[in-house]
Amino acid sequence: MTTVETNAAASYQRFMPAEHPVQYLAPDGTGVESAARYARTSDDRLLEMYRAMVHGRRFDQQATALTKQGRLAVYPSARGQEACQIAAALCLGEQDWMFPTYRDSMALAARGVDQVELLGMLAGYWHCGYDPKQYHVAPQCTPLATQLLHATGFAYAEAKQGRDTIALAFCGDGATSEGDFHEALNFAAVFRAPVIFLVQNNGFAISVPLARQSAAPSLAHKGVGYGIGSEQVDGNDPIAMMSVMDEAVNYVRAGRGPVVVEAHTYRMDAHTNADDATRYRKAGEVEGWLARDPLSRLDSYLDARGVLTDDLREQMTTSADADAAALRAGMNVEQSVDPEDLFRFVYSTPTPALLEQREQIAAEIAAGELS
Repeated sequence: MTTVETNAAASYQRFMPAEHPVQYLAPDGTGVESAARYARTSDDRLLEMYRAMVHGRRFDQQATALTKQGRLAVYPSARGQEACQIAAALCLGEQDWMFPTYRDSMALAARGVDQVELLGMLAGYWHCGYDPKQYHVAPQCTPLATQLLHATGFAYAEAKQGRDTIALAFCGDGATSEGDFHEALNFAAVFRAPVIFLVQNNGFAISVPLARQSAAPSLAHKGVGYGIGSEQVDGNDPIAMMSVMDEAVNYVRAGRGPVVVEAHTYRMDAHTNADDATRYRKAGEVEGWLARDPLSRLDSYLDARGVLTDDLREQMTTSADADAAALRAGMNVEQSVDPEDLFRFVYSTPTPALLEQREQIAAEIAAGELS
């Protein structure tokens, strides 16, 4: 092999993900030997993560119940993906921004977004129930992969203005089949945009299994072709998730370019309340993943280390139940909707057609034709 070939191979290898997903905890919560180079996070941070996961799961359960009660039009549960979302949210600085999908509500809750505001979009009250600038969280995106372009452009602009800001872009495995995914990665790599692409690979793009989406060794390998440092991690291992995400944040903040992190995980529930997952998932598949539940996994680990006591566990559960009660009460208050909101925030300077439509709606309301 020539010197040029050797250098090219070395350069290529530095972008490569681990052969197997990074893992520090076995499914039963006991530690495993790992050759991964990532620094393990402290017990204090893991306890903070556990608290956020307890609250996140209780929020998810309550949102699912609200959907069945007709308070939400739809809700995409993320039960089973707590470690992915919450580790990512907790690793960011206050100045950083998140660009979430419709399924990343637990990450938003961990970021501090008001839970009633968080569900405003799914209740049909408003395009986005919270103020993105207040929380540094962009509106949740329903179209696949569009938020990746938003995150990349935002991160690039922040860097151009000399700001110490990272953009964290969430997506699922299905989004990696979209053109926007590849365009975002290519632009981010070429212009070294400070963005982390977190791919939550839960095995299905609605009903399409991963094997029908990609033949790559892993989805993390898709970053390698664009010259992006990439990694794959056990997304149901809270310690591994925190360790890998901490390193990703440090790498990007140091100006070394973007990162792709693939988190191998699983959604325990259907795609949404409108989906019947039994039509495409094998019997017993969910039970197999329940044995790898991230919350139980971290509970066992912290309990064995004497960090998580029964009293502390009860306090967290009680606090999460109180938040759920407040969410129920908040969602049972009817929101007033102003038809004028249909026309606000569309263009900075309204077009003639938009003004004409607004006047038409106003006239129909005044005439009692609409209420």
